[in-house]
Amino acid sequence: MADRNSPAGKFEHTLEQMLFASRWLLAPFYFGLALSLFVLLIKFVMELGHLALHAFTLTESDTILGILTLVDLALTGSLLIIVIFSGYENFVSKIDHSSHRDWPEWMGTIDFSALKLKMLSSIVAISAVQLLKQFMSLKSVTPENERVIFWLVVIHIVFVISSVLLALSDRIAGGHSPSSDTSKDGH
Repeated sequence: MADRNSPAGKFEHTLEQMLFASRWLLAPFYFGLALSLFVLLIKFVMELGHLALHAFTLTESDTILGILTLVDLALTGSLLIIVIFSGYENFVSKIDHSSHRDWPEWMGTIDFSALKLKMLSSIVAISAVQLLKQFMSLKSVTPENERVIFWLVVIHIVFVISSVLLALSDRIAGGHSPSSDTSKDGH
């Protein structure tokens, strides 16, 4: 580290301040993700409206598929919230939540390690819902259906194994305990 009063020290200090300030370039990304919640809401309302309009004519299987779609959209929205708040607080700036009575307990307490685990667990849940939807929509087993189901199962297993390995590597490295944060919000 150079002397702060020397030209090299002043340059280093200015460079470090610019690098630190560059974290604010991420803020529009998180704002864009927040706006994408509206897109999910539109799709959710459309699917809910379709279910409601056809409630008396849909088969049981079609009703379950529609509900699974709603669950999938809700899980995706929850994942977005986790990424938006945790990412913003970990990489941009802390949010002052002192004036928010209903501030969720987990917000502001998720570090990067816990964020990775929560994201992967949400992705595993979303993958499981997609796999279940695919199983439910099968009318007959064809070679093409078998291939699609096979790859969906393989992808789901990869997500599950990745989640387990990430949790184990964090635990081995002395990082975040997966059980400490997961009980707070149900993920």
